[in-house]
Amino acid sequence: MKDLSRVHVEAFLEMMSAERGAAVNTLQSYERDLDDLHAFLNGKSVRLTEAASGDLAAYLSSLSKRGFKSSSQARRLAAMRQFYKFLYAEGLRVDDPTGVLDAPKKARALPKTMGVEEVTRLLTQAETEANNPADGQLQRQRMLALLELLYATGMRVSELVSLPARVLDQEGRFLIIRGKGNKERLVPLSQSSIAALKAYGRSLAEEKAKAKDPVDSPWLFPAASKEGYLPRQVFARELKNLAIRAALTPSMISPHVMRHAFASHLLANGADLRVVQELLGHSDISTTQIYTHVLEERLQQLVQTHHPLAKQAKKHE
Repeated sequence: MKDLSRVHVEAFLEMMSAERGAAVNTLQSYERDLDDLHAFLNGKSVRLTEAASGDLAAYLSSLSKRGFKSSSQARRLAAMRQFYKFLYAEGLRVDDPTGVLDAPKKARALPKTMGVEEVTRLLTQAETEANNPADGQLQRQRMLALLELLYATGMRVSELVSLPARVLDQEGRFLIIRGKGNKERLVPLSQSSIAALKAYGRSLAEEKAKAKDPVDSPWLFPAASKEGYLPRQVFARELKNLAIRAALTPSMISPHVMRHAFASHLLANGADLRVVQELLGHSDISTTQIYTHVLEERLQQLVQTHHPLAKQAKKHE
């Protein structure tokens, strides 16, 4: 019996073009994906139009072994589903073999982060600029305070820019942050963040004293915005500009990347994952576990440094 698989693929593509208005690129992608599936099934003496769920699952498994990313596997599965639904709708099959197939799980991308040297360079640039007494010093001191607080606490940018002005009245090395779901958490401050905050607070008070019509703002970082405080987009833009002046790649730096740097550097230096979870304000430890690669690297280093067998191996090198 003649294999009409190719004829049915062409009919499917015509339907996708005429009835669904699929773009040329989409049609070409479907055709390539189905041709690849057809070749795989041919190798197993299975016709494309007669493939069972097990045959299609084996194909998806082969994609993984061939090094295809989960996103590419998902695209192939989408093409298969459209094709077999078409065959079912046309009465060419009595079932849809893709119905029981699971989409490949996408690997969770590791967050962008910054090395300690990059963070130091950024903070040093901000500090140098903040110490410049020229016009606009308050804005430069604000940037330093924002960065120091961000790196000291790992706050979300929305939590940072909306800190209340009463923070300036606090004494001590801890800050209460109101996070998602109005949950409060206590985070420690570094000496440098306390110093930057006090310097910014003094300049803010001086600026207010000079103003003809001073406005009492409830926010630590007041601004002429709808919310009344510094918009996070403005902070992000100013941070990228600072990164350029510090000779860093601006596309790799953002408030969120600084938050990841805070967590990664803590873990790399021995902090417990549960402690980092608490400091970041994650309600679930699984969210914090994106940083386990940092822990794995540290554990490998500990074993290589302290395990007796590892020490013996170094002696014999």
